[in-house]
Amino acid sequence: MIIAYLVLPVLLVAIGTPIFLVFMTVVAVAMLFFLKIPPVALQQVMFGGLDNFALLAIPFFVFAGQLMSTSGIANRLIAWAMAMVGRVPGSLGVSTVAASTALGAISGSSVAAVAALGKTLYPKLIAAGYGQHRAGGLLASSGAIDIVIPPSIAMILYGMAAEQSIPRLFIAGILPAILMAALLSLFVIVDAIRRDIPSDHAFSLSAAVKATKDAFWAILMPVFVLGGIYLGVFSPSEAGGFACFYAIVIGLFVYRTMTLRDVVNAAGSAAILSGQILILVAAASVITWIVTTQGVPQAIIAWINAMQLSGFTFLLAVNLLLLAIGAFLDPTSAILVFAPLLVPIAISLGIDPIHFGIIMTVNLAIGMFTPPFGLNIFVAQQVTGLPAHTLYRGVAPFVLVLILALVVITYVPALSLALAQPH
Repeated sequence: MIIAYLVLPVLLVAIGTPIFLVFMTVVAVAMLFFLKIPPVALQQVMFGGLDNFALLAIPFFVFAGQLMSTSGIANRLIAWAMAMVGRVPGSLGVSTVAASTALGAISGSSVAAVAALGKTLYPKLIAAGYGQHRAGGLLASSGAIDIVIPPSIAMILYGMAAEQSIPRLFIAGILPAILMAALLSLFVIVDAIRRDIPSDHAFSLSAAVKATKDAFWAILMPVFVLGGIYLGVFSPSEAGGFACFYAIVIGLFVYRTMTLRDVVNAAGSAAILSGQILILVAAASVITWIVTTQGVPQAIIAWINAMQLSGFTFLLAVNLLLLAIGAFLDPTSAILVFAPLLVPIAISLGIDPIHFGIIMTVNLAIGMFTPPFGLNIFVAQQVTGLPAHTLYRGVAPFVLVLILALVVITYVPALSLALAQPH
């Protein structure tokens, strides 16, 4: 059993096996040799794991993100964010953080943000004197905000796995995301002063007005989507559908930067990415079913109760665990596997499950750019052409900055719950 559940997945990951196949292999071995469960149960549980209305939001928001990139709306948001940052030390770096936050508010994809920002801003960061490691590290790390700020695919999956309100999770992520962006910006400013990096540009009211006018319809999208969800106009799944419709109309008829062929191509790319996410959901649902039916969560809760751990100590242990896991697993896989195990324990210790969802999401967002296998590092490597060791050096201080944000988010629940009070 120990080999099946612990050693086998580590070996499979080490040789580069896709995560969903790792899940399926572990489950198949456990069912055939240890649990004596009929193989037909495997496909039944997999399809049952996908039978959840909340999952419809995923392909919609993925499609909306693809449309934003294809239509050039993302570039307008980047230009708007840069225009709104005034003359502060390291203004271009602060603009990078602001642009990533703005992109996250329309797509929820960290990888997409790193790719879009890298192509546009990396040459400018180098020209401004940031250096390769600092520029690459900033691009890889600022994309972490996109997983926390709504709409967030990671939060949709957590809401499904933990049976929590997705609208409340979305709203709960706003202030933590702002804190993350503020601390990253503060570090950029202090680092620019220390390294004598000048301001890139002064704030210009005329340039800000022009950029706001150009990006006006793009800026309204998250307002409509999040406002509609929180006011009860539509569910998260319906909001995703609205986001797609909105992006198509703006791209085709307002900005006129997209054709019907572009829409079809974006749909194809979104279908592939959605399939990759949903097959992980299906595979992880089997693992969740096995550990639940074997009484693992109940055994862990009993063990923790016997140890008389406080909520403070439990959250510290969870943070250390998830920071380590995030460096090896993507947020989708980690949430689907660990949320069903950890949430009941958190609830038993009096920790709000919405707050706990934000803690999990922030941990795994940091893991997206934590060496050795943070996905954003590899995306930044492709976009910038930098070697991995340069990016490892570049992301190190940003990991520490966001760990500081994580500590505040973990032990100040009001930051997550102030806006997310139930109706």
